[in-house]
Amino acid sequence: MRSIWNGAISFGLVSIPIKVVNATESHSISFRQVHLDDGGRIRYRKFCELEDREVTTGEIGKAYEDADGTLIPVTDEELAALPIPTARTIEIVAFVPAERIDPLQMDTAYYLAANGVPATKPYVLLREALKRSQKVAVAKFALRGRERLGMLRVVDDVIAMHGLLWPDEIRSTEEVAPDASVTVRDKELDLADALMDTLGEVELTELHDDYREAVEELIAAKASGELPAAPPAAERAGGKVLDLMAALEKSVRAAKVSRGEETGEEKGEEAGARTGESAEVTPLPSRRSARTAPKEVGGKKSTSTARKTAAKKTVAKSTAKSTGQAAGKAAATKSTVKKAAAKKTTAKKATGKKTAAKKATPRGRASA
Repeated sequence: MRSIWNGAISFGLVSIPIKVVNATESHSISFRQVHLDDGGRIRYRKFCELEDREVTTGEIGKAYEDADGTLIPVTDEELAALPIPTARTIEIVAFVPAERIDPLQMDTAYYLAANGVPATKPYVLLREALKRSQKVAVAKFALRGRERLGMLRVVDDVIAMHGLLWPDEIRSTEEVAPDASVTVRDKELDLADALMDTLGEVELTELHDDYREAVEELIAAKASGELPAAPPAAERAGGKVLDLMAALEKSVRAAKVSRGEETGEEKGEEAGARTGESAEVTPLPSRRSARTAPKEVGGKKSTSTARKTAAKKTVAKSTAKSTGQAAGKAAATKSTVKKAAAKKTTAKKATGKKTAAKKATPRGRASA
């Protein structure tokens, strides 16, 4: 890593030669400005207003613009010659607990490396002193034309320095704070705590920049002549939260589902807690079992019992049908016998009448 500043740490009467390197780097994708008509690069050139010509970097210096517009030139040599004790020194002014430093003040981070073998012993001494005291060092240093505030702490086996904003550079929160008349109920706080517990912790090393990856995929697709894939539609949250409790409950359930922790029992317990009754969870059958399983009325019945019942009903129905047929045949036979007996009786009566008529008629011989 290339050093951006060389100097020393002033630790009382101890001076530790160090080199300052950037502790962070940016992975953001930068773009160039182009002319939409022909794709030509758009460049900004530096022109002198008085001479109306482009000037080089060596011809450009610094100047302070006064309130009336007057420009007061200031050279780098004049700035370097200022009697500032921190011009080439990181001067430690105090050691304080880390909680005393407001994270809002933290700015760019740097690593401080020992510059040479003679600096190794005092460097390690300061590092171990910071570790044992569990404090951070507050220091003043000058970098890039201005004096700044810094905080020194130990990261692994290296002393790191965070540039700090001056206290008067932190804006007040008076105009940003919400209305003080708003109150929060204990139940809402309980749900918020449950949501925090459900989300749990995260390993920061596992987090990554999704937007940068999407931009890289887009550029790679266009460079190879392919059409970029359509991005999935992002879900937009509602503009206004009408029911804070419902939103919190829904957030807790969604967080549990995303972590695979939501179960049917938990859903039943939540419903029972809201109604004040204990809830019984019944597992839902699959579609296949729902089609094949017999319907249960008034209690649970096994499949074998249902089959036996169905068989008994079939036998009873068949028996009743046979009995009905037999009764019908018997009735038909009885009716036929009655008809035959009636015909026989009628024939006998007719024969008796004929016989009586013959006896009542006189013979022809007697009359002669």
